[in-house]
Amino acid sequence: MNETRLVAVIAAAGIGKRVGADIPKQYLTLLDKTIIEHSINPFIEHPKVDQVVVSIAKNDHWFDSLAIAKNPKIKLVEGGDERVDSVLSALKVIPDTDYVLVHDAARPCITRADIDKLIDYVSVNNNGAILASKVTDTMKRSDSNGNIKSTVERTDLWHALTPQMFQNKLLQKAILAVKEPHLITDEASAVEMSGLPVTLIEGRSDNLKITREEDLQIAALYLSRSLT
Repeated sequence: MNETRLVAVIAAAGIGKRVGADIPKQYLTLLDKTIIEHSINPFIEHPKVDQVVVSIAKNDHWFDSLAIAKNPKIKLVEGGDERVDSVLSALKVIPDTDYVLVHDAARPCITRADIDKLIDYVSVNNNGAILASKVTDTMKRSDSNGNIKSTVERTDLWHALTPQMFQNKLLQKAILAVKEPHLITDEASAVEMSGLPVTLIEGRSDNLKITREEDLQIAALYLSRSLT
């Protein structure tokens, strides 16, 4: 990775219906900023990140009103119907040799320390890696009626987080090679299907994704704690 540029890709074209708001969840206010501002700021402020490409929906009229929209590191692209389409739109405007850190717009609690851990690992090892946290709860698999079907062994089981870091050329090739794009649940899954290794870097479990209304309160607690 010597002298290679780093670019953060922020997937922000979703509408987040499960939160129950009348605007996309990434534009809900969390403490003194929107969720997406909390998610983007650590990358804007990171000295090793050269650019932040934000993939937004075609009809998005919220992002331009944010103060960060004027930051010179920011570049906007139009996203697609699915998350993978939005990520791919961003990757296409980034040089092939750059390394990308793909992050969810709805993960506002990402820390500088975790970003550094991911960058440091990939810089030395040159293979893809993702932040993840170990599963500590007992895991159950259900049937279609919501009844317990089995207990899943939690040893070596992880929650996949973001950012996820890969060389842009490798990631694009992996995504485009998947014949059934609906099988791509995150960037790592596409690279896994290509047969290449992806390393799990243990990150903080409080790097949660806002999906439900109660997540806003939990994220507010985590963020307020980090500011004190």
